[in-house]
Amino acid sequence: MGRIVTIRGVDIGKGLPKICVPMVGRTIEELIEEVNSLKNIDFDIVEWRVDFLKEVGNIDKVKESLKSIRKIIGNKPMIFTFRSAREGGEAEAEREFYVKLNKTIVETGLVDIIDVELFNHENDIRELVDAAHKKGAAVIISNHDFKGTPEREEIISRLRKARELGGDIPKIAVMPNSVEDVLTLLDATRIMKEKYADCPIITMSMAGKGVVSRFAGELFGSDLTFGAVKKASAPGQISVTDLRKIIELLHDNL
Repeated sequence: MGRIVTIRGVDIGKGLPKICVPMVGRTIEELIEEVNSLKNIDFDIVEWRVDFLKEVGNIDKVKESLKSIRKIIGNKPMIFTFRSAREGGEAEAEREFYVKLNKTIVETGLVDIIDVELFNHENDIRELVDAAHKKGAAVIISNHDFKGTPEREEIISRLRKARELGGDIPKIAVMPNSVEDVLTLLDATRIMKEKYADCPIITMSMAGKGVVSRFAGELFGSDLTFGAVKKASAPGQISVTDLRKIIELLHDNL
């Protein structure tokens, strides 16, 4: 996959940054309620944060839930994400379970993208990338730093490493402790896009200070952003409705 990743007719890496909304229900009933609430929302992609699910340790239950979700969302592109506790998620998983869960879900053919964390074993990452590509799914290789913002060169290095490992869409999210940290993330995004990226990238600075990074992707180079419908899945997510308005306002004035 190259500069543009096309999923169910949605071109990530072309045009305006795409808007992804997270589903964070803890039960299948909550998930169904969440999915139904999206019917009148203007978004491009949905992300199922499966680490929120109470029965995430039961892969059969995860598959059942996925089938129910897919029936309701129809042809909307879906990202499947197990975010580990060490990277800000709701649960932790043993190495073997993490690989088995992602491979099992990819093989259903019901998800379009899986999110694989960069700081996993490289062999596991390559195994999951290979499994996804065999099923025609794309892979986000991601890193989330909830403690701070690395130096600009380190941010670029992590994004490039994600690409080297086979990621179709490298992603990094960092926590700013100052306005300068937000500028560091934005400048790293610009350099990555201008000098190195032969693929879409996703970058963001979290929390209140970093909100600007969530809607300025068209200017700096991030191709996808996340907006909340009910409950945010990360600090600093604003409502998807406001996000759409701001992105379009910026676009009209560039």
